[in-house]
Amino acid sequence: MPATTTLFRAARPVFQQSASRTFRTNFSRQTGRRFASTAPTGEAAAPQTWFQRMWNSPVGLKTVHFWAPVMKWAIVIAGISDFARPAEKLSLMQNGALTATGLIWTRWCFVITPKNYLLAAVNFFLGCVGITQVARIAIYRSSQKEKNLPEAAEAKVAEVKDAVKP
Repeated sequence: MPATTTLFRAARPVFQQSASRTFRTNFSRQTGRRFASTAPTGEAAAPQTWFQRMWNSPVGLKTVHFWAPVMKWAIVIAGISDFARPAEKLSLMQNGALTATGLIWTRWCFVITPKNYLLAAVNFFLGCVGITQVARIAIYRSSQKEKNLPEAAEAKVAEVKDAVKP
């Protein structure tokens, strides 16, 4: 074993004992109550209205956690309006980016603090719209290849016949 590993193993109990002693002295119970709340309880606590709860919420009306998803719904609505467009006029790169964005950010909304369910919902629908559009583009392009396949085969047959003729 390297000398450094042995040194750290020998010093480990010293660090553990001093850390636990520090923890006990700094965080020992100074009062008899474990959790002390400053919020009024019982009848003294006034019930909040829906607006007050939304205003004071960590993802409430006065935060970006609320307004960013609200504005992002415009992208989802634009994607839904593209359902009426013909598939040959849709961009695979753009709709692929929308799909990836929707799926990645849906997952991320559940990882961040505070969990933003409104943003997760808008990103989920953005991913769904993107998947639908990418599927439409793929179906259209595969149908175009099938249409061109017989023409390409006939051209190849004609080319071979010309090469065989004396």
